[in-house]
Amino acid sequence: MLSKITLLRTATTSVVRRSMATEAAHRPPLDLYGLNARYANATYTAASKSKSLDKVESELLAIKNSAENSKEFALFLENPLISRDLKTKQVEEMLKGKTTPVTMNLMTTLAGNARLNSISGITDNYIQLMKAKRGEVEATIISAEPLNKTQTAAVSDAMKSQFPAGAKVVLKTEVNPSILGGLQIQIGDKFLDLSVGSRIEEVGRTTV
Repeated sequence: MLSKITLLRTATTSVVRRSMATEAAHRPPLDLYGLNARYANATYTAASKSKSLDKVESELLAIKNSAENSKEFALFLENPLISRDLKTKQVEEMLKGKTTPVTMNLMTTLAGNARLNSISGITDNYIQLMKAKRGEVEATIISAEPLNKTQTAAVSDAMKSQFPAGAKVVLKTEVNPSILGGLQIQIGDKFLDLSVGSRIEEVGRTTV
């Protein structure tokens, strides 16, 4: 009798451990908080389990782009006069056969909760999770005038020490004439202001 109980306990423990390991494998790679993040986290977990993370990312981006570029679609998402049931049905008809079940489930859930207008924020959070999964670090170089390839490469090399080992750097450049000269550099949530404009402001503050 004891041996059967021991075997049962061992088997139960093994099942629990496997279940925990499976859940850990599909857990979002970042701790994001807020209502939009809750939807994004749940969508990430579901997409991971169904091996459709990249596909869901592209679908959410397409929906976000439609919301930003189509006034008609944006009004549909925002319209509070359409009942939740009708909105859910319309979303199902709109997306049927065009998206993964994960994206469809997210959109119908949002429709049922009257939160379709949150899709852009949820998409942004989902993209954050995907970038973390890929080990990507965003870096933006802001200059007063467009940088050529040589200048961009030189700045990129100088920034390497700021990136974690093995990070995949996604480098973007922006032009902002108001900084007058020099550079502003954004790496993740870190901001470095080496612009002429900021130095002039600093001089102005010290001479007042």
